Amino acid sequence: MNAETTDLSVAAKGISIREFNKYYGAFHALKNMSLEVSPGEFLVLLGPSGCGKSTALRMIAGLESITSGTLMIGDQDVSQVLPKYRDIAMVFQSYALYPHKTVGENIGFPLKVAKTPKAEMDAAILAAAEQVELETLLDRLPGQLSGGQRQRVALARAIIRRPSVFLMDEPLSNLDAKLRGNMRAELKHMQNSLGITTIYVTHDQIEAMTLAHRVAIMKDGELQQLGTPKEVYSNPENLFVAGFMGSPPMNFVEGAIANGVFTADGVSLPTNQLSDLSKVTLGFRPEDCTVVEKGQGQLDAQVFTLEMTGDQSLVTFRSGDKSMVVKMPKDFEIEPASYAGIAFDASHACFFDTDSGQRLRPS
Repeated sequence: MNAETTDLSVAAKGISIREFNKYYGAFHALKNMSLEVSPGEFLVLLGPSGCGKSTALRMIAGLESITSGTLMIGDQDVSQVLPKYRDIAMVFQSYALYPHKTVGENIGFPLKVAKTPKAEMDAAILAAAEQVELETLLDRLPGQLSGGQRQRVALARAIIRRPSVFLMDEPLSNLDAKLRGNMRAELKHMQNSLGITTIYVTHDQIEAMTLAHRVAIMKDGELQQLGTPKEVYSNPENLFVAGFMGSPPMNFVEGAIANGVFTADGVSLPTNQLSDLSKVTLGFRPEDCTVVEKGQGQLDAQVFTLEMTGDQSLVTFRSGDKSMVVKMPKDFEIEPASYAGIAFDASHACFFDTDSGQRLRPS
């Protein structure tokens, strides 16, 4: 962005979500959700469809009422404030562009509604367009643009308002895989350069891992874990987080702990001072294990498939009704239906209470 153009920077504000609850009749959609988002932070709400993440975002935006709880933006309680007075900008999955207006007119529409003087508005439109590299397309109509370009118009329209907070509801889900990758990089660069506090909703863990300063993982209207991408991936608090984060997800083996040793069918592993428990699930990541000769690892299983993904090979094993995946080098080969061993780094293994799903820690 040129130094002469309008400054789009803003003073970032923090967001405090305190005991959010949302009911639709008798259905409890969001349950006692509390979050503190730092000024300038990029927080991702992550979870499967129906987990409550979009409901939470719409409550922050003011598009859904708050059944109970408090929402603070900066030092202002905005729980009952109309959306237009919350100093936020929202970017939707559907772009929501006016098809009969040019790119420039779409970007500048919030300022036109605010009756901003034309010279000031033109400068702001150019500055916002430059921020998302659309300055040469200002005279085009949305129908003449690619999906990625249309999403950038929507982003520029949000930027031009200079909000204290960005809210983004699955903005990349309509794009193809290559465009999503490009737009992820653009979004992260833009948010870093503008420093606007951002809450971003997605069901795509790759988006969450690559974009977020912190990730809030949700299930059934409840917050499961909050932490950096590295924390939630490497140190999951429960079985749901462990199985949801990672592609392929964590491998699981059900067994029991007795006398400090986890045992399952063909598996025996020290558990580092965990208490005895009759129903325990062992978890280990596909990248923390390797394929070895039968009898040389912690467990043996039959090879189900070998998939070449370009930079690696994924070996899927079947043991009873359970599948396990091992990441191997790209030139690895093994015959389907053959038997082999799976060896894994025990220091990276996780243990969970099978019934509650909670992570087991040394007492």
